[in-house]
Amino acid sequence: MSVVREAVSRKGAVAVSGVAAVNEAVSVSDALLRAVRAGRTGEAAGLLDGMTDPERRLCLPALKELRKELRTEPWNSTARKAYPTLHAAGAACHTGAAGTATWVTAADMRWSQASPAVLLHVLGDRDRDWLGDLAQRLADRPSASQVPYELMAGLVRLSGCPVPTTETYVVGWVEQIGSLWQRGDSVLDRLRQDPYTARLVAGLFEIPDIGGQLDWLFGDGPESWISALARLTEEGVLDRKTMIDACVARLLRGVAASDCRVFLRLLTALAPTGEEERERVADWLALASHPASTVASHARSVLGSLALAGEITHRQLAEMSAVVLFRTEKKLVRAQLVLLGKVLRRDPSSAAELLPAVAHAFGHEDTDVQERALKLVERFIGGIGTANAQARDEVAAGAALLSAGLRARAIAALGLDADELAPQPHLELLPPAPEPSRLAPAPDSVIELAEEVGALMVSADTDMAVFERTLDGLVRHAYLRQEELAEALKPTLTRTWWMGTDRPHHSSDEYFRRDPYGLEVVLAALLDRVRTSTLHKAHQHGPLSDPCVHTALSAVFNARLWEAAYRVRTDPMPFLLATPTWSSGFLEPDELVTRLAEYHRLGARPGEADFTQALLRVRRDDRAVSEAAAGRAAALGTVEGERLARRLLGESPTPPTSTRRVSAERIVLELGELDGLPEELPLAFRRLGMPMSAFEARRYCPHYWTQVERQHWLAVVPGQREVVAARLVREVSSVAVEDIRGGAAVLPLLAEAEGEAGEAVHLCLAYGLGARHPEDRLSAVDALLVLAARGQLDAEALGRDLGQLVRKGAVKPLRLAESVRTAATTGAYATVWSILGAALPALLAGLAADGAAPATRGTGELLAVAAECAERTGAHGEVEHLAQVAERSGSSRLVAQARRLRATLEQGVAA
Repeated sequence: MSVVREAVSRKGAVAVSGVAAVNEAVSVSDALLRAVRAGRTGEAAGLLDGMTDPERRLCLPALKELRKELRTEPWNSTARKAYPTLHAAGAACHTGAAGTATWVTAADMRWSQASPAVLLHVLGDRDRDWLGDLAQRLADRPSASQVPYELMAGLVRLSGCPVPTTETYVVGWVEQIGSLWQRGDSVLDRLRQDPYTARLVAGLFEIPDIGGQLDWLFGDGPESWISALARLTEEGVLDRKTMIDACVARLLRGVAASDCRVFLRLLTALAPTGEEERERVADWLALASHPASTVASHARSVLGSLALAGEITHRQLAEMSAVVLFRTEKKLVRAQLVLLGKVLRRDPSSAAELLPAVAHAFGHEDTDVQERALKLVERFIGGIGTANAQARDEVAAGAALLSAGLRARAIAALGLDADELAPQPHLELLPPAPEPSRLAPAPDSVIELAEEVGALMVSADTDMAVFERTLDGLVRHAYLRQEELAEALKPTLTRTWWMGTDRPHHSSDEYFRRDPYGLEVVLAALLDRVRTSTLHKAHQHGPLSDPCVHTALSAVFNARLWEAAYRVRTDPMPFLLATPTWSSGFLEPDELVTRLAEYHRLGARPGEADFTQALLRVRRDDRAVSEAAAGRAAALGTVEGERLARRLLGESPTPPTSTRRVSAERIVLELGELDGLPEELPLAFRRLGMPMSAFEARRYCPHYWTQVERQHWLAVVPGQREVVAARLVREVSSVAVEDIRGGAAVLPLLAEAEGEAGEAVHLCLAYGLGARHPEDRLSAVDALLVLAARGQLDAEALGRDLGQLVRKGAVKPLRLAESVRTAATTGAYATVWSILGAALPALLAGLAADGAAPATRGTGELLAVAAECAERTGAHGEVEHLAQVAERSGSSRLVAQARRLRATLEQGVAA
């Protein structure tokens, strides 16, 4: 019995001690949580020092709950001061390395972390393997995790594990070394002292885009990383062969400009010896075709030195030349031809191997390069013996690629049959002329319509046809099933700011009173996010802003949107009358009569703005169709039917007169009155017929920063693109005069539109061809080709405009040369020559003799394009002032290309 009592007594004692331990652990956990909440990091670290692993795991749930709680706190809350302490405590209470790594790199605590010193303190009592595992896990995290390098390096030091060479660790190491200049140490000193330098430098070569991240640290100068690594290599701290091989390998596989810049600097600083360069001939040959011109130039220079020293074979030089002469960099190509000339002069017997490579330059776009190559062939072709017929044939095959003037010399030098190399007659290649297409009907279901609305809301380039059919769909479904439509639209519009419940209601009224913002005002009206009174004011009185040069067009476009939104709320229309039939913006007369008849049957009231826009869009070029539709319209017995009948039987409008005005370096236009407009115009439409002055074009314009509405202005007055173009001249001119981006995007639309392509259209096109940005120049080239394909291009007028604009400095010759070269290479050589033939007299007028003003940069390039077009098309005749420029002394590109063009025009032989 005493034994039983003793056993029971022992069990009770153990139970009591267990409860006490649990109570003590709970007490410590509560104390740790209080310290964390208060942000007392030192106190929390002291509590953690005495904890066992089970005690730490017991604290973890409370810390996780606190983390969830703090996530909902505002950033300026005083509770945020708990984050650094929470960061350290949570890291210490995880007993697994994976959990600790996840906690330490958590995104929600990234900006309020504990310091690396604190983290090392609370984690430092773990065993070495655990610390090494954590160091590797942190180093494996992406650089976006922003793991402090000091923490990773401290863990490596405590654990004695191999140093990681991951991107996060190596980049952190480089930044740490580079920042120590603040302490008075140099990069070289710190690298010497670091025991891991050799391993981490090797890791540098394995990190993708290391140059992009650290290019600012790899500059020039004695205290730079480049000079430090070169010095360490010289001292033997870093293996020289490994360093050179790594640089070359990185250049071979890297195409990022920053990487090429960094590793080429390092390779140059290492200064490979002749023996080291000879060992890597295959690498230099591969680098000669590198996308980066600096790398290719370095490889070419190395190979050139080896070639002149006789360290590479003629076959290797020919292989390298075939690659280099194919490149577009003129300086690089010319240097290679100079090298080939030196080798050929030293050893004429190499002609059989080298001249076929020289012939690769016959197809270069620069005729100066072609001529240099031909001179080498002319001088050394005799060195190819009769036994090397294949080499001679290879050179002869390339002669067909030479320009017309040089081809005649090649025929004489190579003894070729002129008939075999006779060019084919030029065939002008232009794109198919675009044809207008019918608009698709509005979507049948509200779901499909909501999807189209969503696509339009996120699109930066709103197609007029898609916009019109979607607007018509909103009006149709609002008439039949408005509540269902509103429900379908809500998910699509949740991210629009005016749908937010926390916005004051009046802010959306102010927003839509200034502008309808496309479909937004109609959508806001459907979802009751704008007051009816606001819509009524906008519908009645138009915009609040002062009028600008575009207001005549934008006011019409906006009036329909405000009217549609107002009618959705007050008197829904069954559909829109003005929805175009064609993508050109025209509306078929029969279709408009049918729509009016349906309005009459339903007893619906047409919208004033909508019906007036329909009258502007109705097509009247077919008299028979117009008369038949007018009879049907009059038979409706409605006011709108009578107005339509009178419109259809009226005279077609004549284009307004235009007058040129010079404003600084710009040429702009003034417009006279536009006649032939419908009668009884609403207020928003009345500015359409008013004259437009050059002064009006200089006013502040709210449309200057948005491209969206321009897609629709041509459909406001279809068939009157001169009216639109004249109002866009100053804006389009900014792409050339002020280097503004995007203003020429409207040019393809102008080219595809209906109506006369007159002075305004061609002036806009001239500015676009001289645009600063390539995408604007491409838009202008597209417009040029479309006008030419439609037979609407006045090449002589465009050429005169370009000549004047270049003389005034509004268009730079080099930019113009890029544009017309692009157009010509599509196959439109005759079109481009007709333009340049008219532009050159004005361009060359001030350059006609020695002592004249120096040519503007790019004039020689422009003459080169003109010469190529003349050669390909067999143009002949005279260009005013060309002979005088060709007779100037010297061999500049301007003079050389002037002589080439003059010779071509005298011969009149197509290429």
